[in-house]
Amino acid sequence: MLLGVNIDHVATLRNARGTSYPSPLEAALLAETHGADYITLHLREDRRHIKDDDVAQIARAVRTHINLEMALTEEMLEHALRVRPKEVCIVPEKRQEITTEGGLDVLGQQQKTADFTRILSEAGIRVSLFIDADEAQIQAASDIGAPAVELHTGAYADAADAAERRQRLAQIEEGAYFASERGLIVNAGHGLNIHNVAPIAKILPIAELNIGHALIAQALFLGLPAAIVQMKEVMFRARLSI
Repeated sequence: MLLGVNIDHVATLRNARGTSYPSPLEAALLAETHGADYITLHLREDRRHIKDDDVAQIARAVRTHINLEMALTEEMLEHALRVRPKEVCIVPEKRQEITTEGGLDVLGQQQKTADFTRILSEAGIRVSLFIDADEAQIQAASDIGAPAVELHTGAYADAADAAERRQRLAQIEEGAYFASERGLIVNAGHGLNIHNVAPIAKILPIAELNIGHALIAQALFLGLPAAIVQMKEVMFRARLSI
């Protein structure tokens, strides 16, 4: 199982004071050195954390690759085609939200999503769609030719009690197998931390996890290298215990 380390909130801290530090580029290189399989970053329309220059600098410098999260807009499509990351994850985006809420509605904008997927794929960029573990949305992703999906784990992570958490986990597991049976690469992410990641890591079709906020938060106490090592150990122990 691969780990994509999301460094958005290093930029959030930098931007809080308008300084040049802490550096997202430095964080990306440090993350790679200590176990990140690739670097995830979200260039939001309002540029609230990652900036255009961050994307360009990190894309040039990393030894693995970047996974660029972006909204389904012409501006972001043009940006992705300029930067040419190895991967793009298309996510829903609302200006007023604190973080991404729910998955992309592929069914409701199927033609536009299909067009973006085709254009990015023709440019040699692997496309993933960030969606809820809903069979109709997964089928729509398959129908438009997306090679990968990332299942939104936020409802599982934010579950009010153990019963709801089990229900949400079952939905993710069913969705992962449903997607895998259709030939899709299955990733997952959102709200995962060392306390809740193990059950997700045990779902065999899930190939990659994207984790950011919890890692950056844990890095305040352990340092980023140790936080990454800790997360990967929890993931790997969970996968080996199956």
